[in-house]
Order: sequence, then C-alpha cells, then structure tokens
Amino acid sequence: MDSLSELAHRHLWMHFTRLGSFSPAEVPVIARCEGCYVWDQHGKRYLDGLSGLFTVQAGHGRAELAEAAAQQASTLAYFPVWSFAHEPAIRLAARLAAMAPGDLNRVFLTPTGGDAVESAIKFARQYWKLVGRPTKHKLLSRYLSYHGTSLGALSLTGVPAIKAPFEPLIPGAVKVQTPYRYRCNDCMHLDGCTLRCADDLAMRIEMEGPETVAAVFMEPVQNTGGAFTPPDGYWQRVREICDHYDVLLVSDEVIAAFGRFGHMFGSERYGYQPDLITFAKGVTSGYSPLGGMIVSDRLAEPFLADGNVFLQGQTFGAHPVSCAVANANLDLFEREDLCGHVLANETRFKSLVEGLLDIPIVGDVRGAGYFLAIELVPDKATRATFTDEQAEWLLRGVLSPKLFDAGLICRADDRGEPVITLSPPLIAGEEEFDFIARTLRAALTAASDELAAVR
Repeated sequence: MDSLSELAHRHLWMHFTRLGSFSPAEVPVIARCEGCYVWDQHGKRYLDGLSGLFTVQAGHGRAELAEAAAQQASTLAYFPVWSFAHEPAIRLAARLAAMAPGDLNRVFLTPTGGDAVESAIKFARQYWKLVGRPTKHKLLSRYLSYHGTSLGALSLTGVPAIKAPFEPLIPGAVKVQTPYRYRCNDCMHLDGCTLRCADDLAMRIEMEGPETVAAVFMEPVQNTGGAFTPPDGYWQRVREICDHYDVLLVSDEVIAAFGRFGHMFGSERYGYQPDLITFAKGVTSGYSPLGGMIVSDRLAEPFLADGNVFLQGQTFGAHPVSCAVANANLDLFEREDLCGHVLANETRFKSLVEGLLDIPIVGDVRGAGYFLAIELVPDKATRATFTDEQAEWLLRGVLSPKLFDAGLICRADDRGEPVITLSPPLIAGEEEFDFIARTLRAALTAASDELAAVR
C-alpha cells in the first residue's frame, strides 16, 4: 500500500504550495494535536507557532468543541439560511452583535474569511446603489495587504506576485500607503510618525474622486509584510478621512478578531469604529469553517426596505455545525478569559523575541498581542534588502528546514521583505515562548553565520 506521503504526492493539491519541492522529499503529514502542539505521522512533536494559520485560538484538541459539533450534527446537521433560520446561527449572530463595537448589529455569516471579504465588497457596492449614489464603486486597500483569493478579494490584495496570474481583476481597486515605519523615508529616523501614510488615503480619494470611492478595506494590524502595527493616531485619522469623504471603513479582521490582539475585535485594541467588520478563523478556533461580516444598523437600513435583497449567499454560509462550534468557542473564551491571558503575557512574549535583535540579520521585531514578525536584513546599519536569490536561499534553503527540523512551525515569508511570522495559540505561555525564542536564536544565528561566510 502507498504511504500517506506518496498518496499526497500523487493526488493532494496542497494550497499555496510548491508541489514540486516535495519530490522526492516526504510530505509532512500531521496526524494528531493537543494544546499548542501537533505530531506528525512518525510521532515527532512540533510547536504550532502559527496557530494552524492564525486560527487555533483556543489550542488543539479541545474536546468541548468537538462535542459541540457532534451534538449539533446529530440534531440538525445542515440547513441553509436562505429565507430560513436555525438556533445556532440566531444565537451566534446575537452574541457577535453584542460583542461588536458601536451599532454593528447585523451579522451575515459565510463559510470562510475570503467569502466574508467578497461579501463586504458586494455589500459596499450594492449599498451605494440602493441609496442613489451608483458612481461610488471604487475600493481602496493598502500596498502589500492580503484580503483573500476570490477575484474580488484578490483585487483588494496588494501583493503583485499572487495577483499577476489572474489579471485583469475587478476594476476600481486602488492601493494606498502602508504604515511601514521601519522602511518609511519620512519617519524611520524620527521619534514619532508623521501620519503621511494615513494622509495618503485622503490624497488617493481626492485623485480618484470622492464621488467614485465606495469603501476602504484595512486590517487593524497588517499581516503581509510582517505585522505592521499602526502608529498612534493612525486609525483616528483614517476614520476622520472616511467620514469627511463619505467612504465606508471596512475593518478586515479575519486574522485580528477573537483575541489575537487581546480583544475580541482588533478595532477595539486601536480605538476606532468601523462601519463593517469581516471575520473568520478564530471564531471557531478552526474547528469548523466559518466567517462573516458585521454591519452597522445605519448601513443595513436600506436593505430592510420591502423588496430589497442583499444579492449574496453561499450554500454553507451559517452552517449549523460551524455556528454551534463558534458558540462553544465563545463560551470557552469567556470561561478561560483568553483575551485577558493574551494581554497579561504579550509583553513577555515580545521581549523574548526582541532579544533576538542582537543577531546580525535581525533588523526589526514588531507586532502586538500574540502576533509578531521578525524582519531580516543583510545589513542592519543600512537596512539594505536581500536580493531575490538571497531571500530564496535564506528562507527556503536555510531557515524553513532548520526551524521545522527543530520542531517549530512558523511562517518564513517573502511576499514583502523576508520575515518570520509568529502567531501561537492564545493559550501559549512561558514554556512555549522560551522554546520559540531558543529555536529561533539557533536557526537565525546559523543562518547569519552562513551568510557571513559566503560574502
């Protein structure tokens, strides 16, 4: 009989994966999990330093979430919410509305985060048509940002390499500056931020014409490029600009929601009020697929008029099993105060990672909560960047195999400058932080030494 790895080689198309890189190497097969750890088919243990994919907030192997899924499946395994409702979706929607900031009270549930963003795109465009302003159709987002892989969400995404194969994308997707202080020519050497990155939004709206701009999509902390945290006053300025030009502010919290930054929603952490929030991932801790958007009462009002319909829906949106798991997951959040745990431990986590700044190739450490990134550079004094060949060698030839062999799963990413991204389950503590720091130090020191040797 073929091994699982051989079957994967032959038949399983893994996502965002260089399939040829596994031949003849063995495909890693994850077999079981518990807490902050997973085990492969050979019994080797790994620390899941990425929470699966920024998703497993409550940790692996939570029996209460599996039991919630089983119980719901035995009662009502599936029914759509196309003109019907079911109790798990009703209770979840009410619960999320109560948690969401301000008057965000209308919850549209989707199967995934990409579907949530796609729904928000369609919502923004249909909303402006319903209120008699059909020219407002353009969508603004930030350079390097990632918002999903459907054609609409991909149009918002600011990573050229993953967009090019599918172009042309939807028209009217415009990019604005990212708060990337480490490489900002305006303020990298200043004590504070000039907020020109926020003011660029106003300039772009003016250039495009305010009467044509429907919405701005931004993450509270931008993932791609490496945990770009907003400077003080950034989000307040963005909110001010959106209000001035009558543009919807969409907070894309597919990663940021449900405790990643110590709050149920990332917008709470940074003190701004969105018009709409998209979410997914942590709402079920990854135990069942679910996403959605939460819309303000004000924006929902035109859709409540007799005869109007939001023309969006998915077969598996608001799936009853996923909704039941989400409700059990939120119970767990409350019972174990996972947000409080993150806030109590984030300083220790970041300080240990910042300790790696003494390694020659570690240029910057940034992030918040349980979401950190390490930017790698060949020369810290000049903040020079790696060539494409150097980045390929560093990330895939050296760091990724060293970290994996040492038992740490994290992301070595070069969609912007080379970074290592860390996002452990929210139950992680001192033991996990120490292991992450030790393992990274060994791998980064070895990589730094190898780089110095070939110069």
